[in-house]
Order: sequence, then structure tokens, then C-alpha cells
Amino acid sequence: MRKIYMKLTVVIAAVLVIMSSCGNRSKVETENKETETATDVVSLTDEQIKMSSIQTGSIEMRQVGNTLKLNGEIASLPQNTASISVPMGGRVRSINVIQGSEVNQGQVLAYIENYEFIDLQQNYLEAKSKMEYVNLEYQRQRALYSNDAVSKKNMQLITSEYKTLKIQMRGYEQKLLLIGMNPYRLTSGNITRAVAVKAPISGFVKNVNVSVGSTVSATDDLFDVVNLNNLFIRLSVFEKDIDRLHKGQQLSFYVNDEDETHSAVVYQTTKSIDNDKSYKVFARIVSRCGNVLPGMYVNAEVMLDNHQSPALPEDAVVTYGGKNYIFISQGTKTDQGTKLTEYKMIKVTRGLSNNGYTQVTVVGNIPTHTVVIKGAYNLLSALKNAGEED
Repeated sequence: MRKIYMKLTVVIAAVLVIMSSCGNRSKVETENKETETATDVVSLTDEQIKMSSIQTGSIEMRQVGNTLKLNGEIASLPQNTASISVPMGGRVRSINVIQGSEVNQGQVLAYIENYEFIDLQQNYLEAKSKMEYVNLEYQRQRALYSNDAVSKKNMQLITSEYKTLKIQMRGYEQKLLLIGMNPYRLTSGNITRAVAVKAPISGFVKNVNVSVGSTVSATDDLFDVVNLNNLFIRLSVFEKDIDRLHKGQQLSFYVNDEDETHSAVVYQTTKSIDNDKSYKVFARIVSRCGNVLPGMYVNAEVMLDNHQSPALPEDAVVTYGGKNYIFISQGTKTDQGTKLTEYKMIKVTRGLSNNGYTQVTVVGNIPTHTVVIKGAYNLLSALKNAGEED
């Protein structure tokens, strides 16, 4: 009987130990769960928020899809570019502009001197003066011929002289117009040895290729003027990628390694291949770009689809322990008279990134304008430090 009692005592003791162990395990699990729950929330004062540069916003619907990276250059339409020369050449008397000057159509850029200008004006005025006499004689001979007062031979001679002189005058007029002189305003009192070189289009002076006193020929380009309206991008695309591009696709680009991005739209693709085994794709610039000029090198990214998905700025998504998280603001509370704002870390699935934005997938609904879009890594650091102190 004594042995049975001792055995029962041992059994009861074992059961009590097991129950105590389970209770402790449950208590530990509860504490761990509370600790785990607590470590995904960090509280900051208004001063700490300011120092950490915390900004909140909302998840946006953005086009963050597959992209194709291309290289190219800025170009202008042929009708918006002008290389300016003087048909008869001469010596540069004066220059009125410098590189980068803004000019209007018809504005005088320089003056060119040439003795041939004087000869041309003189020949035109002499022919014009002679034409006045020959025209009167021609009209008189016609009247006499109609009355059989002069022979047919005389009429033919005066007609030939009249037509020849008329052709000469027409030729002189066109030559004067070609060098920029108005023959209909030319008189013996305003003969000049210089002609004005004028801008054929409005725009900016890209190059000044001459200096005062230099001699230029008819084939020399004195100035290059570019109109910055309707600029476009000429991109090089390899054969394997040409079928992925089409009219209407959006693209973003930047020049000279700048951070500022600009926008353009594909409007044409070529069907011929160049010597470097690439195709040319043309995109029209649609954003206002004050620092973009023809000839600049371009890095571009073309959007290959139009699908929009939830996205946040790349800095809003943080990585911790091999997983991706965002922070949301849970409102404010007061602790011992101090106002605190609580931020909770939420797990997300990260997608593609483009133009500074990243696709995100969140389980459940998030209140509007509560997502931390700037300063998320500062919150993560504060969360880590709080966990270490605990």
C-alpha cells in the first residue's frame, strides 16, 4: 500500500511539472507575440519627425512596366535649322551677334563687302535706264508698223533689242534679290558696297564661323541658326528590339548625365537599317526643356506597355531581413505629456522599378495619405535601435 502511494505521488508531481512547463511556454509565446507586435511600431516626436525628414503620401497608380533603354541625340527638323552664307562672298565688315544670341527672322547678323555688289547695282541701273528709252522706241515703232510706216525689218530689230534688255534686267533683279538687295528700291543715290546677312528663321545662333575682316566665299557657312521649337530625339535601335517599338509609346530621357528627366513620344520608326546594323526611331519632345539643345547626347527609356499599377517612390520601400516593407502613419498619442506619432511597418511585395517609382502590392486597405514616402529608412533605423534597447 505504501508503494502505491509513492507511485501516485510521483505521477502527480510529473503532471504538475508538465503543466507548469506548458504554462511557462504559453507565457513565453504570449510575451514573444507581444514583443513581435511591438517591434513593428515606432513612435516619434514632432522634432524627431522634422529631423528625420518624414513625409507622408499615398500609393499612386503609375505606369511602371517593362522598359527598353536606348541611346541617341537631340535633333531639330530640317526646316528649323539654317546654315547661312553669301552667294557672292566678300569681306566681313561687321558682326552683330555672338554664339547663343536669340534672333528673329529677317534680323541682320552681319554686313559683307564686295566690289562686285557695286558692279551689279550699276549694271542694273544702266539697263533700267536704257530700258526706259528702248520701251518708248518699241511702242513708237509698233504704232508706225501697224500703219505700214516702217519696214518689218526695223520692227524686228527693235523688238529683239527690247526683249534682250528685258531679259538682262530680269537677270540683274534676281541676282540682287539673291544677295539680299531690293532692286525695286535701288536708285543712283543709294548704291552700296555692302549687303546685310539676315537670319532666314527665328531661333538661336548655334555657331559663328567668321570674324571681322575675314574673306569668305560663296560656299562658306557664316552662321548656323537653330529654332528650338519642335525638337525631336533620334534613337538607335538594334534589329532584335525594333518590333517592340511603335508610334505613340511614351519615353523618358535625360541629357549630359543630368538628374532632370524629360518626356517624349515615339512618332516614327524607319524601315531601313544603317551601316551600324541599327534602325532609327524618332520621338517628339513634349515637355518644356530649357537645357536641351540639338546635338546633345541622350539616354532614354521607352515604356513597352501602358499598364498602370500601384506604385510608391523607391525610397518609400525599405528592405529588412530579406523582406520589403513600407511604413504607414497610425495617428498620434500622448505619453507623459509628450505628443507622439506612431508609424507601423507593413510587409509588401515589391515589383518593377522605373523613373524613381516601384510597384508595390499590399495585403488589405491602407488609409489615404498615410504612407511614408520620404524618410522610411530613418524610421527603420529608429525601429532597429528601439528593438536593441528593449
